[in-house]
Amino acid sequence: MKYIQTKNSLKAEGHYSQAIVHNGLIYVSGQLPINPNTGEKINGDINQQTRRVFDNLHTILEEAGTDLQHVLKLVIYISDIDMWNTVNEICKEYFMGHKPVRTIVPTRELHFGLKIEVDCIAICE
Repeated sequence: MKYIQTKNSLKAEGHYSQAIVHNGLIYVSGQLPINPNTGEKINGDINQQTRRVFDNLHTILEEAGTDLQHVLKLVIYISDIDMWNTVNEICKEYFMGHKPVRTIVPTRELHFGLKIEVDCIAICE
């Protein structure tokens, strides 16, 4: 088992790892739309927040030697079901022809009042 902590990211405040690689897979903890270099929360619209989350995921996966095209599963939490279409369109941009399995969970609210959180599992060989 290998723990992943990207160089320019904030340390987790809770008792969890940013990501763990085990048996050829990487398990990435839920990512919020927070700039990893500054700790600034992206309080913009769902478009800006979703892009920040996927950029964060990309950075973590890259640190482990993989990328978004190797993602097997996404779990996406959104604070309003009306955001589904926007999130779906941004997923198409980031994942192109690759279609990981995905669950979108509408929830009443997320940490810090943010609109989206995403965790993933990806192949990491």
